[in-house]
Amino acid sequence: MGSYARIGFALKDSIIFVEIILTMKFATKAIHAGVHPDPSTGAIMTPIYQTSTYVQDGVGNHKGYEYSRTLNPTRHALEKNIAAIENGKHGACFGSGLAAIDCVIKMLNPGDEIISTNDLYGGSYRIFNTIFAKYGLVFHFVDMQNPDAVDALVNENTKLIWVETPTNPMMNIIDIAAMSQIAKKAGALLCVDNTFATPYLQNPLDLGADMVMHSVTKYLGGHSDVVMGALVCNDDNLASEMYRIQNSSGAVTAPMDSFLVLRGIKTLHLRMQRHCENGEKIAKFLLTHPKVDKVYWPGFETHPNHEVAKKQMRGFGGMISFTLKGNQLQDALDLVKKVSIFALAESLGGVESLIGHPATMTHASIPKEVREQSGVVDSLIRLSVGIEDVDDLINDLDNALQ
Repeated sequence: MGSYARIGFALKDSIIFVEIILTMKFATKAIHAGVHPDPSTGAIMTPIYQTSTYVQDGVGNHKGYEYSRTLNPTRHALEKNIAAIENGKHGACFGSGLAAIDCVIKMLNPGDEIISTNDLYGGSYRIFNTIFAKYGLVFHFVDMQNPDAVDALVNENTKLIWVETPTNPMMNIIDIAAMSQIAKKAGALLCVDNTFATPYLQNPLDLGADMVMHSVTKYLGGHSDVVMGALVCNDDNLASEMYRIQNSSGAVTAPMDSFLVLRGIKTLHLRMQRHCENGEKIAKFLLTHPKVDKVYWPGFETHPNHEVAKKQMRGFGGMISFTLKGNQLQDALDLVKKVSIFALAESLGGVESLIGHPATMTHASIPKEVREQSGVVDSLIRLSVGIEDVDDLINDLDNALQ
């Protein structure tokens, strides 16, 4: 069975179960959606189907699985689970978040134009500009906090609007519903990178997006032990193309990684609650510290588009960025080495707190003049606030800031 023909296929699914999933609250969906006791043993946890191929009773006579690049039972359970928590119908998992982005861009044709935010994650900027631009795709980067600025770039060739919200690392908030109106008027797809917010805080499909992308590596996995990406959509035709590219390009995730993420998502709601609680307390601490200049966290009433954040999010998350007074590169580099609980590392969204320096780490691939225009200055520091005791985290930052 080709992956592009698997719309509606679900191992041991039934119409009744699908209807139950639709009525479940988030925490229940996170634990139960897409998963069933193993039919051969009764094991409550989805088994790791570590296999490349499947025995057929005859040509084309199989149990829904032929080859694991096309479909694997463990990955399939995860894809259904992620789709459910995003209030979507179809999910696809990939070897990384960038592989998921790669799938979306491969839906386009030479000459098509894409509009995205000017403070985009460095990896997304890199794949857009250094990989796909040479194949005839045209990318525009603009301050998406102002919908009119986006609308002004739309033309007959606009086929995709790519949104991050909150953005990485400036925590800018983009109005998804407003972007949806612009995309629909242009006949373009709207894809939203929902990595920072997670489905616990924000559901872009409900706000008019056509697709949602996740770096599953981050909050969905939640334990810094998996690299993975995912896409979710509702439209059957879009899903068919998504599965066709997933199967044809082959950037799929492995059964073991799928198992780890299924396990991680079961506690997503609990972890996100603590991320949000700790994030708020640390943001308020930084705001009053004499050595801190600016703090970027969407929960502040003074944060740009705070009202939009209140409208489309159910909380403000555990990602925070801040700058130091004097804006000296060396001060920032010294600070990230002085912390003892926060770990200096790439990535985000794990249970442990991480600290990073975007200008030399996540956004090093963006030219200095471009990143500084969007606010990624030399002293900018990004925090991924974990779920440790918040008093210990505040003391750690306070000591490093001395």
